[in-house]
Amino acid sequence: MGRRSMSRSSNRTSAPAELGYRMPPEWAPHRATWLAFPHHRTDFPGKLSAVAWTFAEMARVLTEGEAVALLVKDRAEEERALRMFEDNHVNMARLELVRADTNRSWTRDSMPLWVTRGRGKNRDKMAVNFRFDGWSRYRDHQKDDAAGKAVASRSVKLGHASAVRAPLLPDGTRAVLEGGSIDVDEFGTLLTTRECLLTSKRARFGRYGKEVCESILKDELGVKKILWLGTGIAGDDTSGHVDDFARFAPGGKVLISKETRKSDPNYEPLVAAHKELLKATNAAGKKLEVIPLPMPQAVVYRGDRLPASYANFYVGNSAVLVPVFNDPNDREALGVIAEAFPDRPTVGIYARDLVVGLGTLHCSSMQEPL
Repeated sequence: MGRRSMSRSSNRTSAPAELGYRMPPEWAPHRATWLAFPHHRTDFPGKLSAVAWTFAEMARVLTEGEAVALLVKDRAEEERALRMFEDNHVNMARLELVRADTNRSWTRDSMPLWVTRGRGKNRDKMAVNFRFDGWSRYRDHQKDDAAGKAVASRSVKLGHASAVRAPLLPDGTRAVLEGGSIDVDEFGTLLTTRECLLTSKRARFGRYGKEVCESILKDELGVKKILWLGTGIAGDDTSGHVDDFARFAPGGKVLISKETRKSDPNYEPLVAAHKELLKATNAAGKKLEVIPLPMPQAVVYRGDRLPASYANFYVGNSAVLVPVFNDPNDREALGVIAEAFPDRPTVGIYARDLVVGLGTLHCSSMQEPL
């Protein structure tokens, strides 16, 4: 754990993949889940209080099997969070309060991505800290980016990680990547979209191209094969995050959202993604087992279509947390996800308030592996 911190990607320092690191799948054991207490009122118009209780419910379920590290901006927010979490019977012995101001509460995209190597006493972890730029859309993102840096540095200071890595682009600037734009399996396969990383006007690697993008993903995260899907779902302001519609599950499975209404704007993109996955193989050279996952009926708030999707579930140590919407398809979705993760219970978390902020459970959480 005393290895010198690596703060830059360059020819003078070996990339994580060269050193044997790789990003484990979400269902691998966690040290903690990172949440950020919600306080950005304009993200949740008329819903902020309800959303805070959603976070308390997430923490209650998660602390049954792991620590929850909660970002709070100041003492007043810390005290409010403590009261709410205690009232909701969170296991307070597993709650870590970390002072760091944030612009928003989407830790999936602003926190580091951790990569690991070795096992048991020889297990080692590195925090890979990509730049967060507000999804190349919002100007108020600096606090979130700073929080990610602070969490990465803290992990080294506390001995949870041996190093921090800040990936660089060919021009020497920090590479931009959000955790919600990718998903990984246990074989070294990474799933993402062309819209988010390559083709849209806000594409994170649009100026640099597919070859540079794939090289950075493989070098920094230790993945061996990248599967490219097309576009994201309606209402998603991130320009195509894959975690809203396609997710890996253990044993070579992938869950893909299925829209049955041909008039819905999600119908054609999801059909196309399904077809691409049926033709794909993972990094182990095996065909994927493609499992359809229903979509809820369209969720609209104040005239805006929201990115409601069951695929935005989060896999904790002791449960899979699934967003539910008081929708007829809730029951089927819970069953599909339960079959994909038979080793832990599946728990529905009401997310109709949370999705007003244009994300749900997976967007709100980031796993830190053991």
